[in-house]
Amino acid sequence: MFKLMILFRQPTDTFAFEDTYNNLLALVERMPNIIRRQVVHVTGSPSGASPYYRVLEAYFATQDVLFSALLSKQGQEAGGELAKLIPGTFEVVFAEVYEEQGGFTPGAQS
Repeated sequence: MFKLMILFRQPTDTFAFEDTYNNLLALVERMPNIIRRQVVHVTGSPSGASPYYRVLEAYFATQDVLFSALLSKQGQEAGGELAKLIPGTFEVVFAEVYEEQGGFTPGAQS
């Protein structure tokens, strides 16, 4: 399983961020073949304040399915909405998820 993660840094204008974020979320939810969507509101870190405010995760069966969803009309619309945010205020990463395979990490020694 693969996921798209968008990590949002602490916004300087929370109201403007929430407006764009809610539009983005609605567009992401329309992307094809999403297995699961998860929104994480960051509340802090062991050292106090976190540089992150929110994390949006969308899960897909395979990396090819994820990339296909990003290239879809809905994925392109979501990317356009994301581009409305100030550069440097978010990061986009792709991750392979192992927990969905029963907590087993391929190649790990028992």
